[in-house]
Amino acid sequence: MAQWQNDGFRDRTDAGQQLAEALSSLRGQHPLVLAIPRGGVPIGRIVADHLDGELDIVLVRKIGAPGNPEYAIGAVDEAGAIQQSDDACLVDADDRYIRREAARQLAVIRARRQGYGLGHPPIDPAGRTVIVVDDGLATGATMRAALLAVRARKPARLVCAIPVASPRGLVSVADVADDLVYLSAPEHFRAVGQFYVQFPAVDDSEVMHLLMRSPSGSPVSALAEDVRIPADGLLLDGSLQVPQGAHGLVVFTHGSGSNRHSPRNRLVAQAMHAKGLATLLFDLLSKDEAGDVSVRFDISRLTARLDAATRWAMHHPRTQTLPIGLFGASTGAAAALVLAARCPVVIKAVVSRGGRPDLAGHGALARVQAPTLLIVGGADHEVITLNRSALSVLSCHAELALVPDATHLFEEEGAIERVAELATNWFVQWLPDQGRGVTAGLR
Repeated sequence: MAQWQNDGFRDRTDAGQQLAEALSSLRGQHPLVLAIPRGGVPIGRIVADHLDGELDIVLVRKIGAPGNPEYAIGAVDEAGAIQQSDDACLVDADDRYIRREAARQLAVIRARRQGYGLGHPPIDPAGRTVIVVDDGLATGATMRAALLAVRARKPARLVCAIPVASPRGLVSVADVADDLVYLSAPEHFRAVGQFYVQFPAVDDSEVMHLLMRSPSGSPVSALAEDVRIPADGLLLDGSLQVPQGAHGLVVFTHGSGSNRHSPRNRLVAQAMHAKGLATLLFDLLSKDEAGDVSVRFDISRLTARLDAATRWAMHHPRTQTLPIGLFGASTGAAAALVLAARCPVVIKAVVSRGGRPDLAGHGALARVQAPTLLIVGGADHEVITLNRSALSVLSCHAELALVPDATHLFEEEGAIERVAELATNWFVQWLPDQGRGVTAGLR
């Protein structure tokens, strides 16, 4: 639990900026920021932008007391789960009333997601650092319901972040979140609005504008879907995102021990969306396979899975006309280069992040025709040597880019952001802005 003392805020922008600063240690983890509409969305937008994270909403509705709908006696989440506070029995709210009011609020939730026009189901929080934000915490019923809804989807770390909270509200959520960050918890708390100089209502149009805006401020309309890709008798989980007017698709292949939830790959993917590139992140291995270290380095198997994912994308209605590039990390980079060597007509560009191109073999490297960018941390000396050796074998247009002072995982401040910039620019340059017109070439 962390507190930064504050007596009040000018408006939600001021509160969001101060809260983002209090959360600055999470920058570089590409957190998923889930805002509670409507008042939490302006704050969530600022936090997500400051931390280079993704913004989505978590839809919960409070259940108001009979005759006093503003007084929360519980809440219901998007899945229909009801959280009931101890106050329900004090205001003559029986089970019948709770169920009836919960059903009414659930209808509002479903209409609201559709009305916001997001075009995608809730972003999957599994395995990620997730920050749930609102503009304040009174009873804590709504926030508790939101946290429990997110907790059920297995985030790696769950953070509750609010500018101002009642002491009672903090107690009500403290056992659900891994971390609780707040700026002020005044003893004499009547309502959230009393701690803001300006506290106007947030309407749906403002929520829609904030949700569809990229960190740079330009509008983004991206359709996202969770997908399952058949490969080797398995169904591999994936995440496909296609910005409006996309002119290329980048298929990501993660490194040893990672998966589609890689915060570094997700940050790079987000940068690509802003430049009109669709992305497909997927799990190369099943859960059982991922636990076997030898399988993680089985380049033949990894290449077969990447082959299957690429063929799947070539037949998907939203990506079948898009030229394809491959972005590989560590061992995934070797698989990307092997597939590029096999399928020169289909694979138009390759980027390797901290990759092991040596594992692709000299024969495959010599046959790669797609323009290839090798990105390596400037302090990752052993991998620099391996990439320089691969560069001497590649006969295609190829470049080596060093990110100063970065180590293998690019965890240093600004390092992964530089990777995102280099990779995005490479694909924008080399992926032709037209349909492939090719459905053959993979095997």
